Amino acid sequence: MTPRFPFNPDPAYLDNQYNNRLRVPDFMSRYVQGWQSGSAAVRAAQACVLDLSYGHSSAEKLDIFPASGTHQSSLVPVLVFVHGGYWRSLDKADHSFVAPSFTKHGVCVVVPNYALCGAQSPTTIEDITLQTVRAVAWVHQHIGQYGGDPARITVAGHSAGGHLAAMMAACQWERFDTKLPQQVVRNALSISGLHDLAPLQHSPYLQADLQLTPAHVQRCSPAYFAQPRAPLNAVCGGDESAEFARQNQLIHTAWGPQHVPVCEAMAGHNHFSMLETLTDPQHRTHALALQLLTA
Repeated sequence: MTPRFPFNPDPAYLDNQYNNRLRVPDFMSRYVQGWQSGSAAVRAAQACVLDLSYGHSSAEKLDIFPASGTHQSSLVPVLVFVHGGYWRSLDKADHSFVAPSFTKHGVCVVVPNYALCGAQSPTTIEDITLQTVRAVAWVHQHIGQYGGDPARITVAGHSAGGHLAAMMAACQWERFDTKLPQQVVRNALSISGLHDLAPLQHSPYLQADLQLTPAHVQRCSPAYFAQPRAPLNAVCGGDESAEFARQNQLIHTAWGPQHVPVCEAMAGHNHFSMLETLTDPQHRTHALALQLLTA
């Protein structure tokens, strides 16, 4: 089958392009360990409601970080942040650090978990996408109890989470639940997101765990959808691989500038440091997120 968006199918090339841990060898000590310790500190210091169930499986839990201040006179915008890890690693507990830079601006932050893919796991990316749909639907239905406005939900995600954020922008919510409005998500932000899953099938580094089929690629590639329900901003790091740059650009190509008004590469940032631009008050990524939340 001819790919919708042509790419180099050489497995060695794709492994090199998509293996961010190889490209950033100190990713654990320089980034992930800091996310984990920072997240633990946030949960200890800041009001939060942890491990609320949005579904029936043990993986279907989410954490809520209400907006700072106890005198909110009206419901506040909601940021649903979806973590990355190639759908096969990391946890919501590693990403609580995202919350404070938004809660202090009067935003309610929600961080969901999802089941992970793996060689010994039956979970697919399609399963994870549907879990994320359930999580966002739960937020729409219940976030008012925590001070959030169900009409002002922004979904942001990093890497695999960027893919899931784009899928939420394209979701046909009424097909999931007829009681939901057509546009549950007001807008979305994909940070170093993966918008065409076809190349991942050809990367041994990923395919061993993801077990992608052509049907999965067809149903779960955001770039294959003609028109999203909500606008999406797409950003990646200027120091990321050519494939990540292509993945970022192709969602703009597929959906057009009306639906992807911002498509940018952030100079000087790799795949992991891009997540940290979301929480940096001096960085454009953070500003873009706040703009979406207050739109």
